[in-house]
Amino acid sequence: MFDTTDFNPWDDADRMAGMAFEMYENGQMDMALTQLEEAIEINPNNSAWLFNKGLTLDAMERYLEAIESFEQALELSPDDPEILNSLAVDYTRTGQYDRALRTFEHIQTVDPSFEPAYCNRIIAYTELDQHDKAEEMFYLAQQINPDCPICFYNIGNSLFSRQRYKRAIWCWQRTAQLEPTHPQIHFRIAQAYWADGDAENAQKYFLAELRVNPGDTDAILEFGIFLLKSDRIEPAKEKFNRCLELSPDFAPAKFYLGEIAMKQGNCEAAHQWFSAAQQNDRRLPGPAFRLAQLAVAAGDTKQAVKYLKDEYALSISDPEVLLTMGQMFMELGELDPATECFLRVVDEDNQNAQAFECLGRTLAQRKDYLGALQFFEHARRLGDHSAELAADSARINLSMYRICAAARTLELGLADHPDNAALRQLARKVHWMHLSRTAYRKFRSVPLFKRILQFMDDYRFRIRRVINSKRPSPSFPVTLNPRKIRK
Repeated sequence: MFDTTDFNPWDDADRMAGMAFEMYENGQMDMALTQLEEAIEINPNNSAWLFNKGLTLDAMERYLEAIESFEQALELSPDDPEILNSLAVDYTRTGQYDRALRTFEHIQTVDPSFEPAYCNRIIAYTELDQHDKAEEMFYLAQQINPDCPICFYNIGNSLFSRQRYKRAIWCWQRTAQLEPTHPQIHFRIAQAYWADGDAENAQKYFLAELRVNPGDTDAILEFGIFLLKSDRIEPAKEKFNRCLELSPDFAPAKFYLGEIAMKQGNCEAAHQWFSAAQQNDRRLPGPAFRLAQLAVAAGDTKQAVKYLKDEYALSISDPEVLLTMGQMFMELGELDPATECFLRVVDEDNQNAQAFECLGRTLAQRKDYLGALQFFEHARRLGDHSAELAADSARINLSMYRICAAARTLELGLADHPDNAALRQLARKVHWMHLSRTAYRKFRSVPLFKRILQFMDDYRFRIRRVINSKRPSPSFPVTLNPRKIRK
């Protein structure tokens, strides 16, 4: 008789799932995922393991794969609120807001007391700019759990995006009280104080964040930008260099070191930093734009256009940057990309008067003067009362000999800028043109003047006839009548 030990694959799968949990807790995500996949291969009908696989993929920021895992888990446990909540959160992370909201609403029908379904819905509504709905979810969550730190954190994000910085600070400070270890909470409070103009408290909370997490490159970078904006160049440089010590290929730190070099007039060093940043991260906005500015300063217009097109390809949405890029394209004679930049600004903000003014200038360069005037007029209706706009409108009207329209434009411009030399000079020109046209019309009605004009027309006609008579007659080929000539 031999002793036999039966091999049970189900026990082995349980063992692997247990090891995966320990690895997950220790931050060994790759190994945890491997163990879970092997366990699921043995028993694919365990919804808990599929759920844990989704959580592990979330921790690795592989959200689309996590969604697939959560959906598989739901097939086995259709109304599990934990699985539904995690799935809805990942739908939000991947921009699938309709599916996220439907899933959150389903949780509410399955278990109305499940507080995370309200708490996490705040994020979806915030990203959709539906802030009233976000606040409604916050108050519903408060009725279930008034001390949820994540609720206060999420509604703080909503308030911050609406520039209600003091209320956002209060909410985030409440989060810090309830959960002192909440990730980057001091960092967020620092950003809110900075946005609210309180530099002293902003610096205090930046330092508090770095004491808790000295290796957080995002916080160090933001603190460096804060110092740079405060004209504290050397401390800012030290922060950016610290980022590079922690992560040598961290492109944003190289970009801001280039900003410092450019600010100090060291164009060669700036070019090196911007080029290095672009090489490390082709999707980072900023380096190509700055390289274009340096190329323009160096007279290399061809390279400047290339860099600007590289920057535009990044789907820039900052209106100020797009306006500057469009104006640079115009100066470089590239009207099509300039127009695209201004139109992108209008897509983001259809009340941006400067964008319509710039669109008018692109049409003026294309000789579409009526279209340009329409854009200029719309820009003025939106509140653009600049002297340059009034002057450009007047010049176009004068080029089309629309003296009255030019006079009205200048009247409005001088009401806003009574001491502007260019507008006053144009007004004098319009005044003399108006006087000369009025005088001409009056003289044309005088009989003697009419006879003089008739005499001059007759004289020009006779001179033209004499000149033409002196010219040799043109020779034309002789063609016979096609009919037969009779004898």
